Amino acid sequence: MTRTSVIPIVVPGSESLAATTSKGPPMPPTAIDLRPARRRLRSLRVPVLVVALLVVLAATRGLNVQAAGHPVVALIVGLGTATGALLCYRWLSRTVEARETVPELAATGRWSGLARGALLGFALFTVMILAIGLLGGWGRTGWGSAGGFLASFGAVASIAVNEELLFRGVLFRILDERVGSVIALVVSSLLFGLTHLVNDHATLWGTLALGIEGGTLTAACYLLTRSLWLPIGLHFAWNFTHIGIFGLPTSSSVGAAETGLLHTTLTGPDLLSGGAFGPEAGLPALLLCLVAAFFLLRRAARTGRLRPRPQGRAA
Repeated sequence: MTRTSVIPIVVPGSESLAATTSKGPPMPPTAIDLRPARRRLRSLRVPVLVVALLVVLAATRGLNVQAAGHPVVALIVGLGTATGALLCYRWLSRTVEARETVPELAATGRWSGLARGALLGFALFTVMILAIGLLGGWGRTGWGSAGGFLASFGAVASIAVNEELLFRGVLFRILDERVGSVIALVVSSLLFGLTHLVNDHATLWGTLALGIEGGTLTAACYLLTRSLWLPIGLHFAWNFTHIGIFGLPTSSSVGAAETGLLHTTLTGPDLLSGGAFGPEAGLPALLLCLVAAFFLLRRAARTGRLRPRPQGRAA
C-alpha cells in the first residue's frame, strides 16, 4: 500500500492569537492527513467557500419567498434553512479547509452568545427608533399581523445565519488571518454593504451606511468573542425588531411578510428616516452603531483579541 504523509497544518497567526486569548500556552498544531487533492482544494478555500455559501444563501432566499404567505410554514422553513446552513458550514470547514474543529461555532457559549447578541440588537434598534421619533421622524403606527410577526421570525433567522456565516465566518475570518483585523474589518464591511445594492430601493449611500454600521458592528462582536454566536444573535434581533415587530420598510428581500406585529411609517428627510431603503440609511442608525462598535472594538483590543497585520506579507 502507498504510504500517505501527514502534514501539520497551522492557520497563519493562530499560535499568536492563542497566546493572547488563552490563559495557558498555545496548543501544538494538529496533524491532518492531507492528500494532494485535499491540499489543492484547501488552497482554493476562499472562492470555494464563498461560492458554496452564496448558493446556500440564494436557495434560502428563494425558499423564504415561496413560504412567506404561510406563517407557520415560513417559520419552519426559516429555522430549517438556518440549521441547514450551519451544518453546511461545518461540513465545508472540515472538507475544504481540513479543520478538525470549528471553534467559531463551538457549542460552549452558544446560547449565551445568541441571547446577549439578541438583547444588544433589540436594544440598539429600539433606541435608534426612539431617537428618530424624538427628532420628529415618526409617521403613523398601527397594528400589523400576528402572521407577519411569525413569518418574519423564521425568515430573519435564516438570513441572519446565512449572512454571518458568509461575511464573518468566511470573509472576515480568513482576511483576519492573512492581513490582520483592521484591514479585514474594513474590506468585509464594505463587501457586506455593497452586496445589498441588488436589493429593492437600494442606493449607494444606503449600502455604504449599512456596510459601515452593520458590518463593523457584527465584526466587532466576532472579534470580541472569536465566535459567530454573538453576531448572529445581534443580526437576527436587529432585523427582527425592524421587520417583525415595527414592520418598517427595508431594502432587504429576506422573504418576510410585508408587515410585522406593527405597521410603522417614518417621515422627514432621508438622512433621518433612511427613506425607502429603511432606517439603516439614516444618520441615527449610523452613529448609534458606530458608537456601539467603538466600545466593543476597544474592549477587544484591551483583551488582546485584535490580530496585527503579519509582518512581511503584502495585503
